[in-house]
Amino acid sequence: MKTKRAYRYRFYPTPEQETLLARTFGCVRFVYNTILSWRTEAFQQEQTRIGYKDASARLTALKKDPERAFLNEVSCVPLQQCLRHQQLAFQSFFEQRAGYPAFKSKKHRQSAEFTASAFRFRDGQLFLAKCREPLGIRWTKQRETLPSVPSTVTVSRDTAGRYFVSMLCEVETQPLPVTLRTTGIDLGLKDLFVTADGKRTGNPRHTAKYAARLAKAQRALSRKQRGSKNRAKARQKVARLHAKIADTRLDGLHQLSRRLINENQVVCVESLAVKNLIRNRALSKSIADAGWGELVRQLEYKAQWAGRQVVKLDRWFPSSKRCSCCGHTLASLPLSVRIWVCPECGTEHDRDMNAAVNIKAAGLAVLALGENVSGIGRVPLS
Repeated sequence: MKTKRAYRYRFYPTPEQETLLARTFGCVRFVYNTILSWRTEAFQQEQTRIGYKDASARLTALKKDPERAFLNEVSCVPLQQCLRHQQLAFQSFFEQRAGYPAFKSKKHRQSAEFTASAFRFRDGQLFLAKCREPLGIRWTKQRETLPSVPSTVTVSRDTAGRYFVSMLCEVETQPLPVTLRTTGIDLGLKDLFVTADGKRTGNPRHTAKYAARLAKAQRALSRKQRGSKNRAKARQKVARLHAKIADTRLDGLHQLSRRLINENQVVCVESLAVKNLIRNRALSKSIADAGWGELVRQLEYKAQWAGRQVVKLDRWFPSSKRCSCCGHTLASLPLSVRIWVCPECGTEHDRDMNAAVNIKAAGLAVLALGENVSGIGRVPLS
């Protein structure tokens, strides 16, 4: 099966490239915000929805304006692509799948997308439009191992000042050999997840490891005068710590998700509403640090690549309150109770282990019968 996969590398631009990229990021941000403001005013004042065609014509008019001559100093492709992204954002908004498109800020991550007409990839070297030298990419593996010539290239700079290039290539996925192993995982905070066969991953708590350093850097930032160069330096120091936390979290989740997909043919998980759970003030920081949503997302696309299956259960399925031996369901089970005894069969249960076993059983039932498992629990558990 053919699919598209992005290969992301860090690169170190020359001073000339850094200047060109700064101009490109600024022009992309200016075009996006200007067109977004124009579309918003048209909708509020005249109740008119402006599409991509009219937005593209507006961009052409902007480039002809003598006061906007700087838009012609960079490649036209990233400017056109940002309008396509904006159109997708509006489409998601009107379909009630996302919020209203937001304005881009120069303090946040910057990016620019180049299509095939705006870059050249030759002999492992990547040349961008209006750039004479190839990008100084830090390759993590041999250049020849890229499966195909990239169809699009996205250049970005994060808040920590690091530059990355993401190349989208078409690949032929190779399914992994079929295995008879299946598992269910119960997501939590004490352990990131517990499997049905009793394996516990622990919780690395990345944010807590850097909490003292982060607090010190943020206090130093708060003391700096707004608009000063020292404040910009302090802000970047805070951003580097946040980037370190995010990188370590992402690396850990990739290792765990890869291990689950490699070892199991079927992985059963809960469909958690993380946005709702994170409203708990006492646990919001810990829930955000765990990265449950990202873990499930990685499991889904890696399972598709490897020919595995991920079964997501209904969020109201009582995995913790149900006895995995007799099927009895408790009326309530406070979060503080970690071990409980079934009043029907007298079996003592570890809360997380019992939930993982129930998730596996219910997930396999859904896979076999094609039925939905709700809080009522009509599918029998074994």
